[in-house]
Parts: sequence; structure tokens; C-alpha cells
Amino acid sequence: MNPDELRRRTKEFAKRVIKLCRCMPATEEARLIRNPLFRSGTSVGANYRAACRGRLRADFIAKMGIVLEETDESLYWMELITETEIMKRELLLPLMEEAEQLVAIWVASLNTAKNH
Repeated sequence: MNPDELRRRTKEFAKRVIKLCRCMPATEEARLIRNPLFRSGTSVGANYRAACRGRLRADFIAKMGIVLEETDESLYWMELITETEIMKRELLLPLMEEAEQLVAIWVASLNTAKNH
């Protein structure tokens, strides 16, 4: 997958996270989970773009580590939302699957960058 496609994909991920956050119930517990999910989910694409602009391989690897962490953190918050029944799993499943796919891409990308 090329960088332009991943930039588009990570932006779509952010937009889907924003839409999810808008649909969460107006409870205190949902708010406490919504805020970090919003931050981590929207930072994936921004940090990916920064990684693509890195001048050195070390810059790329460092930024991609952040991208991986933020994607995995987003997945964590979505798991909490479903496991605590704040929202039904079926509603979040497509977005959770996208997060899992992105995590796999980031891991492969980091392994490639570190081994070359």
C-alpha cells in the first residue's frame, strides 16, 4: 500500500472515530472514554503524515512508533466501549477491524524500516 493511500486511509479512520464519538451516549463514563479515543484516533493520520516527512530513517521509525501506539490505543478504547456495553459491539466492529488492519500495517512497516 503506497503512502498516499495510507494518508487517505488514516484520514478516513479519524473521520470515522469522530463520528463514533458523536454517537456515544451523554454519560460521564462515555465522556471519560470518548475524550482519549478522540485524541488517539485523530492523531493516527497526523502522525503518519509527519512520519512520511521524516528526513532520516530514525525519524521515520520514531514517528511510526507513535502511529502504532495511537492506533493500538484507539483500539483499546473501542474494546472498553464494547466490553462495558456503552455501545454495541456490532456498531464498532468495522472500525475495530480497520484499527487491527492498520496495526498490522504499522508493525510490518516498522519491521521493514528497522531491518534495512
